[in-house]
Amino acid sequence: MMCIKERNPSDSTCKKLLRDKGCFADLCNYAFFQGRQVIQPEELVSRENDLSTLIGKVDKPTEIKRYRDVVRKASIHGEYVIIGVEHQSTFDEKMIFRILNYDATIYINQVESKQEVYPVGSFVFYTGDKEWKSPETLKETLKNIPPEMEPYINDWRLPVVELKTMDARKLTNQRLKEVVEISQSMFAGNYDDLRNNRKIETESFMMAATFTRTKIKREDLPEGDEINMCEAMDRLFQRLRNEGEVLGLEKGETIGIEKGKSDTLKEQLKVKLGTLSRPLEKQLTNTSLEKLNELTLNIFNVTSEEDVLRIIN
Repeated sequence: MMCIKERNPSDSTCKKLLRDKGCFADLCNYAFFQGRQVIQPEELVSRENDLSTLIGKVDKPTEIKRYRDVVRKASIHGEYVIIGVEHQSTFDEKMIFRILNYDATIYINQVESKQEVYPVGSFVFYTGDKEWKSPETLKETLKNIPPEMEPYINDWRLPVVELKTMDARKLTNQRLKEVVEISQSMFAGNYDDLRNNRKIETESFMMAATFTRTKIKREDLPEGDEINMCEAMDRLFQRLRNEGEVLGLEKGETIGIEKGKSDTLKEQLKVKLGTLSRPLEKQLTNTSLEKLNELTLNIFNVTSEEDVLRIIN
């Protein structure tokens, strides 16, 4: 069951995920090296977002008003690089300028620290459900570059890793792989893929739910650090079914309940499908509570308006 987007709790979830050195290294290897294991977790140093641990003390550092989401220093074959990861849950066509600013600031601070200047590499970890369409180089965002000047205009790259389309087969870290696979099933509304007989870490499941804005509470799941996916999904759908039965038993308030239920489902479907046609909105308004409850129970399987119509008609 999907919920209306909240004030981006996925930012803190991303930081928590990438605080794990294994997840951070695996995601970087995916972003930069197509999954080849170049960066090793044990070769990562520094602390999340603490630039002083990366570049030493600076007497008069350039002011950083907006900290990076996650930043670490990594050793690759004995040579150090600084890697910054920016999390985005929404489309941002100006992202390249933010990356340029962050990277340039780290370079300037390294120069002012009078220490060795390490190279900086950055990428975006995008967890939105819409395709990332922003330019991935600086030059793509610039208009009307005179041909004579084009060779002299410096460029800046913006690699983007999209959670929804990642190839989980290229991942080696178990937690990151679980989060990616479960998130993709939730994005697709694929109940069958979620309801399989395997055990995963409960925290991985909850991270995927946060990234995809799926309305699942910790208390909906079995107790313990690990859960059986089949049991977990059965319990979740049983709760939704029970809620529907309770709503159906409330006498004298059927009209109000139906309106509230249909309004909630409209918002959930807009999040899941991106938009909702006027005819379908009108039909949902006039749909019986029984059919609305059935739609709630099958929300994971909805990928189009045609799926909605098949359920409520």
